Amino acid sequence: MLIAGNWKMFKGPAEAEAFAVELRGRLEGVSGVDVAVCPPYTSLAAVVQALDRSEIAVYAQNVHWAGDGAYTGEVSPAMLLELGVAGSIVGHSERRQLFGETDETTAQRAAAALAAGLRVIACVGETESEREAGETEAVVRRQTEAIRDAVGTHDGLTLAYEPVWAIGTGKTATPAMAQDAHATIRSVLDVPILYGGSVKADNAAELCGQPDVDGALVGGASLFVDSFASICETAARIS
Repeated sequence: MLIAGNWKMFKGPAEAEAFAVELRGRLEGVSGVDVAVCPPYTSLAAVVQALDRSEIAVYAQNVHWAGDGAYTGEVSPAMLLELGVAGSIVGHSERRQLFGETDETTAQRAAAALAAGLRVIACVGETESEREAGETEAVVRRQTEAIRDAVGTHDGLTLAYEPVWAIGTGKTATPAMAQDAHATIRSVLDVPILYGGSVKADNAAELCGQPDVDGALVGGASLFVDSFASICETAARIS
């Protein structure tokens, strides 16, 4: 089971380093769960150093498909590897909704990162209007097929189901809704699948306890050591 914390555009290097040191101490001795944190680019080096020789992995929040080139504002897999980063998120709903990420570019990013030796958390999920129109299954199937067609069942690949309407809204898919979506995704691509969308300490056990839920991609609750560590400890107990 994997619990990954996506810090989004929070925590500069000093704050991120202090957080990582505290989290490392809090989770020392906790076994049975894999843990990753995903700082913003400017904090990656500080967090990698703070977590050196610990069991907590460091992932980026995005990665480009090219090794180098005229791609202002992007970061290549090789750059992340040189920093000591273990993996990257790709296709997060905020990247899709706000910055024009598509199924195709998400798949390209995933394929390039995996080929370079990074691990990948590739995100899929429907909007509220798509769910209300009964299109959830079709949407997550289409998104997952794009990733499957690019990389297959790669050992370094994890998917994350993130219903867009539950990202940062306080709304959470019921455990049954999460399980149904995860089962659809797994029927297309059988790799570990995380649930993301307002995961908190008080709902983590029920969500992560579903048969096809293999962990969580945590947003707001990952910004505080107590809440994030509590989710990790819960996952360790039920894994």
